[in-house]
Amino acid sequence: MVISKKNGIIFFILGFSLFLTDFLTKFFTQKWIPLIRGQSYPYGGIKVFKDFLGVEFSIVHATNKGAAWGLFSDFQFYLICLRIILIIALIIYIFYYNKHESSIIALTLIVFGAFGNIVDYFLYGHVIDMLHFVLWGYDFPVFNVADSAICIGIFWLLMASWFIKSEKEN
Repeated sequence: MVISKKNGIIFFILGFSLFLTDFLTKFFTQKWIPLIRGQSYPYGGIKVFKDFLGVEFSIVHATNKGAAWGLFSDFQFYLICLRIILIIALIIYIFYYNKHESSIIALTLIVFGAFGNIVDYFLYGHVIDMLHFVLWGYDFPVFNVADSAICIGIFWLLMASWFIKSEKEN
């Protein structure tokens, strides 16, 4: 199934909005928040709230040269090549092979989230992260808007595939 004009417009509007939000948050973080030195909690930055139902949130400036949680940071070139190949493959899948309209938004979140992190690599040599949560004492790794979009997209796909499978069985 080739993507419909309506879904193509949704793909580009949602994707561009996501990319612009991610780009601007990273730009402002890089420009106005001092870089974390020495990766020790509480990282400094701008405290947004503390102990809201056991959750803390602050905006910090951290960098990541690897994949999630800094994995494979010694293999930046291979990671960027893999990311580019995966984005191209996902775009081809979305426009030519996707049979479920319900997955367009989820796939768009994944593609443009990954694209945002790739742009960081070419602009800064690393990915800029800024969102820092402490959840009931657990110091969650610092992340960015693009990372959030990727995770939400993957979760959405998993849930959609589970519901599609349930509908086929009934």
